[in-house]
Amino acid sequence: MSQQTWSASLSLDSSAPRTSCLDLWREKNDRLVRQAKVAQNTRLSLRRQQLAQDTLEGLRELLHSLQGLPAAISVLPLELTVICNFITLRVSLARGFTDDLTQDIQQGLERVLETQEQLGPRVGQGLGELWDAILRASSLLPELLPALHHLVGLQAALWLSTDRIGDLALLLQTLNGSQSGASEDLLLLLKTWSPPVKESDAPLTLQDAQGLRDVLLTAFAFRQGLQELITGSLPRALSILHEAASGLCPRPVLVQVYTALGTCLRKMGNPQRALLYLIAALKVGTACGLPLLEASRLYQQLGDASAELESLELLVEALSATHSFEAPQLLIEVELLLPQPDQASPLHCGTQSSPLFTCFSPPPAPPGPCVPEVFLEAAAAMIQAGRAQDALTICEELLSRTSALLPKMSQLWEDARKGAKELPHCPLWVSATHLLQGQAWVQLKAQKEAVSEFSWCLELLFRATPEDKEQGAVPNCEQGCKSDVVLQQLRAAALISRGLEWVASGQDTKALKDFLLSVQMSPGNKDASFHLLQTLKKLDRKDEALVLWQRLKVQTQMPQEEAAWSLPLYLETYLSWIHPPDCETLLEEFRTALLEPCDL
Repeated sequence: MSQQTWSASLSLDSSAPRTSCLDLWREKNDRLVRQAKVAQNTRLSLRRQQLAQDTLEGLRELLHSLQGLPAAISVLPLELTVICNFITLRVSLARGFTDDLTQDIQQGLERVLETQEQLGPRVGQGLGELWDAILRASSLLPELLPALHHLVGLQAALWLSTDRIGDLALLLQTLNGSQSGASEDLLLLLKTWSPPVKESDAPLTLQDAQGLRDVLLTAFAFRQGLQELITGSLPRALSILHEAASGLCPRPVLVQVYTALGTCLRKMGNPQRALLYLIAALKVGTACGLPLLEASRLYQQLGDASAELESLELLVEALSATHSFEAPQLLIEVELLLPQPDQASPLHCGTQSSPLFTCFSPPPAPPGPCVPEVFLEAAAAMIQAGRAQDALTICEELLSRTSALLPKMSQLWEDARKGAKELPHCPLWVSATHLLQGQAWVQLKAQKEAVSEFSWCLELLFRATPEDKEQGAVPNCEQGCKSDVVLQQLRAAALISRGLEWVASGQDTKALKDFLLSVQMSPGNKDASFHLLQTLKKLDRKDEALVLWQRLKVQTQMPQEEAAWSLPLYLETYLSWIHPPDCETLLEEFRTALLEPCDL
């Protein structure tokens, strides 16, 4: 039977004798796909495996039936779909690509070329030449494009898994209609690849072209980001790894991506952001070994030997623990396209015994923030980015760790009064945590919770006593900033913050008390004075406002003294949030309003 006769017999005319064959083949494909999805949701592993194997055999038999007849344009969309479903299930069950999958793809391409008679036979050509011939054919029918894009996705996965990056880039260039000299950036080519939308009546698929494209994009972004990290291109690694984290990431891969981001940020000198990603990796809940190992490296760099040891001990426990088995999806997943990390990779975790021999006596590290300040800086960064809920989570984590490591608060304050050198800093961390929690609640427009946190912060701060000057060197954790300076700034910040909440709720009298107290606690704090000035003017207390305005005017005209001590980064960030904008303009507006006779 000639191709034209066979194709005609499978036309959509209901009177054609073989129309029912096409319908039956499609129904069988759809039934097998549904069966695979049932297998995926089956908790019993033996039952799941049997259903999956039965589905694979059913797809193999269906494919033999379709390919036992001459290729026909009307059947090719279904035939290519069956090929794709068969390959997807085979790869999933084998947990990787096998050599004979190339033959399945090649046979599908040759079947397409059989319908393009003017192209002639293509026996002996490689996959690259076959793809080029098909995708550049002017006679290629639009009905074949969705299925061909699906097959392109499988070809791309195969080539990515075998590191044939050049062939893959050339394939996507041809698919996207790129001319010679076009971008060879595979990440960009994957982004610009837009598979056509399937018709609603198209045969069912286990994984469509768009899903494959998303998997490929995430897998390649992670591979490329990791390579940039290994070679030391840190800014580019950071950008590409962010791309991977925002993609279609299963939980085990997300742990690896977050850990790689933490490694990158640590090497870039951003320990607070690095720790944030490591915490996120641990919260994913699988494969804790990688983030714990990276955390130990981070603490070693910070010079915190105690925290480093704790991370290594937890790592030993994580590596020796028995993990519950999570059945993989019956799909081509990102993990299948990633190489196993070698010893040069930052994601190489080693064995159970290797952490025991990690250096327990790290070399001296340059001065830097200790772990509580890292948490505080991370929380401040989250608030700055508009992620208040994440900031609350970080603060809760710090409070839980602090309460586990420190004695009861009453005893802590007593120790501080007796002249302990290091313990007085712990109340400052706790107070600062409540301060940041209050600001997070402000961002979430929860005034009651915000005021409560600010009040609790103030209660702790007003119990504190500055360190005696005789106590000697300041601990490294405050970055060379005396604790009494930090204490003074925290008190002012908490009073101003609570005062602003009173203003927002129309309780100006309460706000006035907080602003006045903040000025008394920190006489040189211009921000406190500006907020007090605004409130006095609003309450029509012009005489007091005029005196304060004159004092502020003198202060702004005086040369600024360079601060003797630097503030912690989290506190500098916080103070910027409560700083009144354009103070010079405000002073001029107050001068006009306060000095006009009609107003006085």
